[in-house]
Amino acid sequence: METTKTKGSGFLKVTGILMIIGGGISIIVSIIAALGVAALAYISDGEASSTMLYASVTLMVISAAAQLVAGIIGVVNCKKPEKSGVCIAWGIIVAALCVAGTILNSIGGGSFSVFSLMLGLVLPILYIIGAVFNKRECIA
Repeated sequence: METTKTKGSGFLKVTGILMIIGGGISIIVSIIAALGVAALAYISDGEASSTMLYASVTLMVISAAAQLVAGIIGVVNCKKPEKSGVCIAWGIIVAALCVAGTILNSIGGGSFSVFSLMLGLVLPILYIIGAVFNKRECIA
């Protein structure tokens, strides 16, 4: 298949780069959060409430890593429309982890914010749209 720059590939590349940046920053923040949770658990003698904090930090690390991986896959495969299915799958994974994080926050006693959920889903949805555009160009 010939590799050419098209609307879908450009869209996928830009959103992939943004996901790499966001994923990298999120990994740093999640490491700091993990250290904070560990310190809090040590100070509070490991109360039961720290379990939810550990679950949140674990999900945060997994989400950040998935976002970073999805971004790298998007950038690497942006000019390969035949690889669009992989990009769509990774976009769905990142979006699902965003929803899971919002649900975990609500279960843990935080408030449910539709705005926060929508804001967290913007980039994965744009990434998926770019991959779908890229896939259509492979079919055409």
